[in-house]
Parts: sequence; structure tokens; C-alpha cells
Amino acid sequence: MRSIATWCVRNRSKVVLLWVSLLILAIFVGKDLGTNYSNDFSLPGTESTHAYELVKASSPKIAGDTDQVVFETTSSQTVFDPSVERRVNNMLAIMVRIPSVTRVLTPYPLSGIHFDTHHKKFVYSPFQVSPNHHIAFVSITLSVPGFKVTPTFARYFVSTGKSMATQGITVGVAGQIAAQATQPTLGGVLIGAIAALIVLVLVFGSLFAALMPLLSALVALGLATSIIGMLSNVTNMATFAPQLVLLIGLGVGVDYALFIVTRHRQGLMQGLSVEDSIVQAVNTSGRAVFFAGIIVCIALLGMFAIGVNFLYGLAIAASIGVAFTMIAALTFLPALLGFVGPRILSRRQRKVLAASGPTGEVNSAPGFWNRWSDFVSKRPALPAVMALIAIGLIATPYLSMRLGHADQGNDSVGSSTRTAYDLTAKGFGPGFNGPLQIVAVVPSKPNLVMEHLAQQVSTLSGVRFVQPPLYFPDTKDGGFVELISVVPDTSPQDQATATLIQNIRTTVVPAVVGQTSFKILVGGSTAIYIDFARVLGSKMPLFIALVVLLSFLLLAAVFRSLVVPLISAVLNVVSIGAAFGVLTAVFQFGWLGGLIGVSRAGPIEAFLPVMIFAILFGLSMDYQVFLLVRMHEEWLKSHDNRTAVRIGLARTGKTITAAAAIMIVVFGSFILGGDRIIKEFGLGLAGGVLVDAIIIRMAIVPAVMILLGKSNWWIPQWIDRHLPKFGLEHD
Repeated sequence: MRSIATWCVRNRSKVVLLWVSLLILAIFVGKDLGTNYSNDFSLPGTESTHAYELVKASSPKIAGDTDQVVFETTSSQTVFDPSVERRVNNMLAIMVRIPSVTRVLTPYPLSGIHFDTHHKKFVYSPFQVSPNHHIAFVSITLSVPGFKVTPTFARYFVSTGKSMATQGITVGVAGQIAAQATQPTLGGVLIGAIAALIVLVLVFGSLFAALMPLLSALVALGLATSIIGMLSNVTNMATFAPQLVLLIGLGVGVDYALFIVTRHRQGLMQGLSVEDSIVQAVNTSGRAVFFAGIIVCIALLGMFAIGVNFLYGLAIAASIGVAFTMIAALTFLPALLGFVGPRILSRRQRKVLAASGPTGEVNSAPGFWNRWSDFVSKRPALPAVMALIAIGLIATPYLSMRLGHADQGNDSVGSSTRTAYDLTAKGFGPGFNGPLQIVAVVPSKPNLVMEHLAQQVSTLSGVRFVQPPLYFPDTKDGGFVELISVVPDTSPQDQATATLIQNIRTTVVPAVVGQTSFKILVGGSTAIYIDFARVLGSKMPLFIALVVLLSFLLLAAVFRSLVVPLISAVLNVVSIGAAFGVLTAVFQFGWLGGLIGVSRAGPIEAFLPVMIFAILFGLSMDYQVFLLVRMHEEWLKSHDNRTAVRIGLARTGKTITAAAAIMIVVFGSFILGGDRIIKEFGLGLAGGVLVDAIIIRMAIVPAVMILLGKSNWWIPQWIDRHLPKFGLEHD
């Protein structure tokens, strides 16, 4: 670290030029290659994916996504008004010429269709008109899944569907392709950067000092997001990956730089030269930054253990963002600090330094954190108990968390997908927004077993409508693939819909099939999301155990202790439980949801707990590392546990809470903009950091360590001999 810092300071022009050149090159190359973000929630081996593969193999032309163009007429005319029908057909005349459009279900008799070359693509469906004849929809099937189309294609598809809108006709487009047309915006980045700058100015009292962490993070993230965009062409990257990377990277990057800048300013106040102070800062706080960044990346990449393709791209993207901000803090930032020189200090500090010479550490004077550390060291049980009670209350809603997938009824009011969802629910019922599919290979058509199954399903509570079956030749085994669509009474995200799918799979299908050899599968987009949630839920314990074990071993090697890593692991999990409690209360229960633009309560996205656990566990370990490094330094000096804990807390409290405040305002800014998923990430991460940094690190951790005494630093000699030796203290 000392060598790296020295070289970066002495060759600062080269370092800055290298970073800027890489950023410009990545932007231009990324722009030339383009991006290919997509959301693929299917999982090989699940029943819903097997059902999709059966339909795809027998009839690839209809195996892709099916979107709906939904329209409503005013009270003065119905959907059968000639002017309305003409506008719909004019829209379809354009839509049907899109190469990947393979099938159109229209509510109008085919006698009104005059597109001779495309006539075979149309199917008349009288079920697509509401009872009052004021709402209808057109179902458009493509040969490709919705998650594989480009945003450009999706926007053209939606604009074509909405081209029929006029003063008397309201139009919305729903489906996975329509969802792809609305890419998450990056508006939260600007708000987060401004909020972080304000906090930094308040903490440092110097514009130069405030700009350095922000500039370091933004340059690193510019390079990281460009690389991630390129990688989206070769691996599956979720559409919200860039926003997620900026969300995590901005908070983490500013925090990493904050710790180094704070230590640098302390060095200058001690009378060190600019170069010596920078080198000392990187050689002390920089080591903790490096270690903390590695732990965050390990936690994120631990998602590979789950074996879900959708998470691989997110893990890679987030890890790249964290790694680049960490590297920038250790190289780019020291070069910038070399240019800034003493101006990194506030005007008041420069005056004090000029008038009275070196004054020691900036935060060594008596203040709140000294008083608080004295209080905790004298009465450790009181803050520990009170803090645990508070966390227990915050985490309680987590016990009722339901994983799933929020449907398009949660999209922002006025969006194309939300308009289509609301019109469909109004005219036909919410279940029409996510029909189920029953798929089977049958020897002939019609098939008595499947007819009996369709009749049994139609009598189930929660089923609104069972459509007539479709048959496709089974090119692999002969016979036919039969497809029956089932429309529930409830929306795709409702628990009742998940219960209905489970009932059909476990009760109705086995009873109808009996001793026959039929393989009947329940699929469709709603079933895919339910299977996705089930698989993730079953693999979550393995992921948690792996991340906790790896972090435990790393902390044990660094601090030569078994107790400290155990405390860290347990309390990290506790803080994450509190974050999940906040998420459940706001998004699932709907408490105070209106304040952040949550218009409808729904389940928590199935992949969200895994991602938030990985991110928060890493960030929690960041604060734990910075706190423990100071405590460990004092322990090595005095071997007095109470003194080590008290001084460590007093000297890091201000910096850790300032870093947490930056994280909170950055994550919180993303709640104000973006889609539901980004809002969930923003709230979950902001709430988790607040609980972790303020309640756990500043109250529970020091209190527990005071109560445990010297046993904090205990490790059996035979374990100590086998652990690799590396530390975070400076040389």
C-alpha cells in the first residue's frame, strides 16, 4: 500500500490521465457495441420452464411472448363502432408486418380483415370484448420471448400499439415486451450525487475535500457501467443492472474515499507533508478499504452458489462497480489529493495549523463521541438491550414476508403498462393480466383426459374462465402438444393465484391423471415467477451460510480472534433482518407506501432478499472493519479491552456515521425515482445501513465487546498457527 500510494502521488498526472483515458475509451467502445439488457426469470428444471420448452419445440412461432393492446371507448361509442374497428385494423396492419409477430387474436370477425398476405396470422376471439362492449384487447404473439427483445424494438412495438389512440379511445400495451420499452431511468444518480456532496461539505467544511470522494466514485462508476454495458452482449444482465451498480457504487465509492480523505486530513493536522500524509492514509485506511471491498465482492459473487442464471449478471455487474470504486480510491484518489495539497483542509483548519502548528488528530478533542464511548464503556448492558428491542420491533414484519413478482398493476400511474393493466382488470377481471397454461403431450385430439381436466379446473374456486384448447404437432414424439389457458379471478401477484397453481399441480392434475402415463404441466409467466421464488427461497440458506462462513474466516485471520468474527456475523444478519422488516412493511403491507410513490401493495421481488443480503452483509462488514481496525490497534498497544473499545469507538464514530449518512442519502435518493424494484433496493439498503451503522455498530457492538472483555481477542493457538497472517494495521 505504501509503494502504491507513493507512486500514485509522485506520478499523479499519469494516473489521472490513465483513468480519464480509460473512461473515454470505454464510453466510445460501449456506445459502438451497444447494450443488450434483459430480464429472464425462467429456471431450467422447473415445471413452468418445461411447459414453455414443450410449446416452443412443437410450435416455436407461438412460444414467444404474448402482449396485449387494450383499448377503451367513450360512452358515446362501443368497440364495434366502425370508426373504432377501422383504427384498430389500421394499427394491426402495421403490427402484423413486424417479422417476429406470428399470431394475432382479434375481437373482430375475420371478414373485416383485408390484409391478404398476413391473413393467416389472424384468429377471431369473441372472448376479448367486455360485457359492456366498451373495453377490448388484441393479443399479439411473437416468436421470441419478451426478455430477449431490445429496448428499441420494444419501444417501436408499444408506439405501434398506441398509434390507434385518439380522443375517444384510451390505449395501453401490457406484457413483457411492453415492460422492456420502459428502461429504468438514472435520475436518482444526480439527486444522490448532490445529496452526497451536501453531506460531505457539512462533514469536511471544505469544497475540495467534499469533491474528492465524489469525483473518485463517479469516474470509477463511469468506467464500470460502460464495461457492464459491453458485458450485457455476452451474458444475461437485468435491465436495472446499471441503476443497481450506480446505486451501490456511488454509496460505496464515496464512503471508501471518505475514510481515506479523513485520515489524510488528520495526517496534515499532525504536521505531515502532503505526500507523507497521503501515503499514511492509504497505508492505514486504504488497507481497510481494500479488505472491505474484497468482502463486498465476495458476498456479491457468492450468489453464484445459488445456481440461478438471472443472478449471475447482477453479481458480476455489482462486483465490477464495487471493485472499480475501491481501486479508484486507492489510486485515482491519492493522485487527486496530490494536486489539491493543503487545500483539502478547511479554511479554519489551515488557520489553526498556521497559527499553532500540528494539533494532533482532528477528532481527538472532547465531544459527543467521546462522551458516548464513555457512557457505553460504563453501562454497556443498557444500550445493548435498548438497541436489540428497537431492532426486534423493526424486523418483526419480516416474519410475514412473501416472495413473488409484482405485476404491472404496480407500475407508475399513466404508464402504458399500468393503463393496460387497469383497463383489463376493469373490463375482464385482474386474472386476465396473467393467464395460466396447462400443457401436455397427448396421442390424439380431442383428448378425453385433458377435456376432463379442463372441466375440473373450470369448477375450481378462483378460476374465472378456461379457454378452448389449442393443439400443435409434437415433432419429437408424435401426437400433439395440447395447451389450455386458464384465467384466474385474481391478479398475477395475489397469493390466491399462487395457491390456485399449487392446487392444480398437487391435487387436480394427480386426481385426473390417475394411473395414466400423462405428463401434465402448469406453466405461463405467473407460474414462472412462482417457481423462481420457490427455487430462490430453497437455496437462500446455502447462500447465507457460505457468505457468513467466508467472512468469518477472513475476519478471524485479520483480527486473530474467533469471538469478534462471530459477533460480526450474527449482528450483520440481525441488521439485514431489520432491513427486510422495513421492506415488508412498506411494499407488502403498504404502510406509508404512498409517501414514496408505492401505489399498490404486493409481494417482495423474489431475487431481492438475496441481492440485499449480499450487498448489506458486505456494507455491514465495511463498518465493522473500520471500527475494529481502530479497536485492534489500541488493543495491540495496551492489551486493555475496555480502553481499546472506548478509544476505537470515539475515534471512528464520527467518520462511520458520516459515511452512513452518505450511504443513506444516496440510497434514499433512488426511492424518489425509478421503478418499483429500484425503490425496493433503495429503501432496503437505506434502512439496513441506518440500523447497522447507528444502532448496531455504535451501540450493540461496543457494548457486547465491553461485556465480553478480553475474550474478544481469544483464539486457540492451534487455529492461530494455521490461519494466514495478514493485518490491516500500518507498518
